[in-house]
Amino acid sequence: MKKLFGSLFLVPFLLFGCGKPAPEGSDDLSVEISAPESPQYLVVFSQCNNAEPYRAAQNKLMEKLWGDYDNVELEIMDAQQDNSKQISQIETAIRKKPDLLIVAPNERGPLTEIMGKAMQANIPTICLERDIVEPNYTTFIKCDNFAIAQKAGEYVEKYLTEKNGEPKGKIVELRGLLGVDAEVQRYEGFHEVLDKHEGVEFVQEAVADWLQSKGRERMTEILRAQPEIDVVYGHNDPMAVGAYLAAKDLGREKEMIFVGVDGLGGNAGGIKKVMDGVLALTFIYPLCVDKAVEVGHQILTDPDFAPEETYVMESTMITPENAAEMYEKYTLE
Repeated sequence: MKKLFGSLFLVPFLLFGCGKPAPEGSDDLSVEISAPESPQYLVVFSQCNNAEPYRAAQNKLMEKLWGDYDNVELEIMDAQQDNSKQISQIETAIRKKPDLLIVAPNERGPLTEIMGKAMQANIPTICLERDIVEPNYTTFIKCDNFAIAQKAGEYVEKYLTEKNGEPKGKIVELRGLLGVDAEVQRYEGFHEVLDKHEGVEFVQEAVADWLQSKGRERMTEILRAQPEIDVVYGHNDPMAVGAYLAAKDLGREKEMIFVGVDGLGGNAGGIKKVMDGVLALTFIYPLCVDKAVEVGHQILTDPDFAPEETYVMESTMITPENAAEMYEKYTLE
């Protein structure tokens, strides 16, 4: 009996010790219990190259969308288009044990192994927009580059037919970083449509690494060697715009049309370049970030969630007819 009394005697003190003390003279022994805090999550985004406008737009949207969650800390790493640097940065990220890793690979081959190490460390990993050699990821969010390039080829096919009475003409192609999945698919899809026409001649192909400055340099060299050009196809908008600026420098921009891919909003984006008559055509290549954040947040918060192996985002062709409408829709604030 003595033991039971001692236990009961301690109860009020234990109750008051766990919560807010009762006011003096009060008989209220109720306890104020604080709500548990939300889990804190670390998300690391390994970006291949902040300097590209498309990548800068990805970063901006990534910060905006993850910023809506007070319990998520986002860290963005910039590989500066350097495979070794991106590998080293992901190694550092793995040591931090993030709750989620998102990777936009610089190149598909070199990044495969390190992303496999992240998976081995049980870090959920989203492969964003660019593929790698082996499926070393939890999920892959992408757009169909081959289909985009096919549509670009069909547009050029029609343009050359209307201009020359049949599908014939001279084309310059500015390629992205060689070996990257987007570059390969944007090349192969375009050529599948146009290589079947004997009258279509690719008079020059040059690598400009996705950059406007290099597109301008390569195009300046090509213009000096090629007196006739009908179409310039850039694997992204910055290279196509660089080619336009080179042609304008030499007073030749009206001799040819310029086709790109990316279709970013904003005054410097590809949609506005179509509105301004710089580009004849571009394609909205989705940033894929909104889907990455949606899926990533489900991975963080729902242990039973099983993402699909691949999510394919839709693209939209941008022409002078719909450019103004698409500009309003896709321009980021």
